[in-house]
Amino acid sequence: MRIWVSRPEPGAARTARRLQELGHAVLVAPVLRIAPTGAPVPEGPFDGLILTSGNAVAATEGLPRDRLVFAVGTRTAERARRARFSRVHCAEGDAGDLAALVAASLPPGRRLLHAAGEDRKAEPAASLTAAGFHIAVWAAYAARAEGALPEAAARALRDEDGPGPEIALHFSRRSARVAAELCREAGLAGAFRALKHYCLSPDVEAGLAEFGLAAHFVATRPSEDALLAGLPPPDRPDRPS
Repeated sequence: MRIWVSRPEPGAARTARRLQELGHAVLVAPVLRIAPTGAPVPEGPFDGLILTSGNAVAATEGLPRDRLVFAVGTRTAERARRARFSRVHCAEGDAGDLAALVAASLPPGRRLLHAAGEDRKAEPAASLTAAGFHIAVWAAYAARAEGALPEAAARALRDEDGPGPEIALHFSRRSARVAAELCREAGLAGAFRALKHYCLSPDVEAGLAEFGLAAHFVATRPSEDALLAGLPPPDRPDRPS
């Protein structure tokens, strides 16, 4: 299959390698880029650090490496360990799992720092606050939308370099929405609609719903493994759902 990966780096290159190993043809054309915000870290002390994305790890350079870390999933936990955090606890991949892990590990009343993105959801902070924890949210990074559809994506969707992509992978609600917006602005809304859209979660699919689109596939768990498991084999055409 010919697959468009629109997630930002460094995740896009990693996903592309996995797809190529599976035998798929890959178009890497991110519609978002990750950038640090430069926002100061809230004053502590804190009893633990919450990471809902591996994108926040780069901003934590000045934090103590022996701090207790709660990571949303395996990829984020791996990045935290590579950054030399020595006490990393890993949840099962979504914000609800992460809130449950924290609540099972620490008593209510503890203070936690959530290193998050500017564009973030209410969870896990809402559930943890309701459970009696004190959460300080630090907007450590931001996902900036590209000003226009990447040229590689525009050419591919116009079939200028041969057959274009058949599938688009969406890893976040924001990237799905931005991809749709940039395609519309480039006059390629029809080509975008014609793609089969594979989404990491129902929340990601909601980014497409804003444009009247439904996902062809939604992963049963918010993990890359579950998303890629839903892809058709590369040696036969996709089947309609």
